[in-house]
Amino acid sequence: LKDIDYSSGDVCGVLVQYPGTEGEILDYGEFVKNAHAQGVKVVMATDLLALIMLKPPGELGADIVVGSAQRFGVPMGYGGPHAAFLATSQEYKRMMPGRIIGVSVDSSGKPALRMAMQTREQHIRRDKATSNICTAQALLANMAAMYAVYHGPEGLKTIAQRVHGLAGAFAVGLKKLGNIEVQGLPFFDTVKVTCADAHAIADAAYKSEINLRVVDTKTITVSFDETTTLDDLDKLFKVFAGGKPVSFTAASLAPEVENAIPSGLLRQSSYLTHQIFNMYHTEHELLRYLHKLQSKDLSLCHSMIPLGSCTMKLNATTEMMPVTWPGFTDIHPFAPSEQAQGYQEMFNNLGDLLCTITGFDSFSLQPNAGAAGEYAGLMVIRAYHKSRGDHHRNVCIIPVSAHGTNPASAAMCGMKIVPVGTDSKGNINIEELRKAAEANRDKLSALMVTYPSTHGVYEEGIDEICRIIHDNGGQVYMDGANMNAQVGLTSPGFIGADVCHLNLHKTFCIPHGGGGPGMGPIGVKKHLAPFLPSHPVISTGGIPAPDKSHPLGTISAAPWGSALILPISYTYIAMMGSKGLTDASKIAILNANYMAKRLENYYPVLFRGVNGTVAHEFIVDLRGFKNTAGIEPEDVAKRLMDYGFHGPTMSWPVP
Repeated sequence: LKDIDYSSGDVCGVLVQYPGTEGEILDYGEFVKNAHAQGVKVVMATDLLALIMLKPPGELGADIVVGSAQRFGVPMGYGGPHAAFLATSQEYKRMMPGRIIGVSVDSSGKPALRMAMQTREQHIRRDKATSNICTAQALLANMAAMYAVYHGPEGLKTIAQRVHGLAGAFAVGLKKLGNIEVQGLPFFDTVKVTCADAHAIADAAYKSEINLRVVDTKTITVSFDETTTLDDLDKLFKVFAGGKPVSFTAASLAPEVENAIPSGLLRQSSYLTHQIFNMYHTEHELLRYLHKLQSKDLSLCHSMIPLGSCTMKLNATTEMMPVTWPGFTDIHPFAPSEQAQGYQEMFNNLGDLLCTITGFDSFSLQPNAGAAGEYAGLMVIRAYHKSRGDHHRNVCIIPVSAHGTNPASAAMCGMKIVPVGTDSKGNINIEELRKAAEANRDKLSALMVTYPSTHGVYEEGIDEICRIIHDNGGQVYMDGANMNAQVGLTSPGFIGADVCHLNLHKTFCIPHGGGGPGMGPIGVKKHLAPFLPSHPVISTGGIPAPDKSHPLGTISAAPWGSALILPISYTYIAMMGSKGLTDASKIAILNANYMAKRLENYYPVLFRGVNGTVAHEFIVDLRGFKNTAGIEPEDVAKRLMDYGFHGPTMSWPVP
């Protein structure tokens, strides 16, 4: 680390791991000071449980800290869903991605929570936003938080010390065996081992139903967590002893185990000092606290949620049950594929079903939400253009009515956004689109389009729109947010799209969880399939797999994204069948038109299709009430809430 050359002046930041991927704990204090002296920011990736014992990154001078909260009570689930975290100082708060909740006061002067600094976000800043984040991992963040609430600082300290003690006992035992070299660097829960034949030891461990990480032919790392037992250690000792009897047990080593963390890196500062983390340490206390919180939420248990294209479907119990099954929850994302044959079969079946529904040739299940799907799909398009030598194609045409994630995602992909307007009926202005496409024909990369439109209209000219883009060398990216009005009736592939993401947490029944988790798999036509994302640890690519593969890289940390929640959508599709899925779309459209008809004599319905109908959503115009009665859309939304209805989408796509 000391050898980093900052003299070129082009280094903007450094990312370090604490603890490292092979278990090592390094003191980054001087390194951070040197980086800061050169104007370089430092990002530290870390582990929450380790920080119970280690000096926190903020005290080492890190500017930004990132990591996963999975370890706080959330199952591995073959890769997710898990909540990540990003922490930084007040200095950088306006550059942070995603939502931030701040404290304010309500109309009665009581403390209230509300969204803060929204002007950073995509629904306002669009292509100038700090990120394209829309769906997050809110439900998983709450699970991790409640794990910390239940255990409290002392309980977490006990867990961390036990995990560290298991790693320490393992290191002591290996030294007694004599033929194994244990790394000399400090460690928390992962021990690096040098041996004669790493693959032979890993194979022996495999036969004892233990997976070890082989770093190279002579190096293995072994990690421990709160599920590890003393019996597991005894099995490992026998494996490393070549199957021969061992003269000691893990329990007998306890008196010899010492803290492996240097005193200078031990945590001295307090943590989780808020009273919430020091009150609810029994199951019934936590249960009552959770019930108190959830009783403040409006959910499908109470009434409908009329949030436009995001309208949730009923989350049937049968669909949700597999999420709790150990066969799905307890698999590590990097476990050998032969240990996850059930998952693999489900992936293949789900991929085939989604291809049939959408008219595409291949699917990637890696993106974790709609915004991630947009980013992945646009990166696939970019990789396709580059493969043809069209490195210069970087223009993305986006209607002004598009959801804010569209321009934000395009900006993240390094594309230049060219906006096009809509006509008085809410349709894309085709002549304006044609002029934009022809003016940029040598640089055109893609069009991002939502169908039905965000105005709640089936655009008659969608096939012509796709043809214009294709004739000028571009690809059509369809935002799948409104698939509720397509499934079984038409499809992106039939319409002419080249790539489309699906919001499985909208159209295919995964609960939205207060904003997440979500899944945003992308479907593509055959010519784009080779470029679907893969993973450096476990190869993924498209389902079905294309004949040739040139993956663009990796979109999510886990090979299959949030694999644990895919059984929800798979079960929903399998139980509904072709007719049931089609009926669901028809009923959504019928309900929207019923409501539009009931309201049309009292509120102007802004946009309709050529036959006078709407799609699965519609927009009512309340602007007149501001002039006649001083009433804003927010007032109507709050009044609906008084009657038990969640407030509908407001101020978008019409200001």
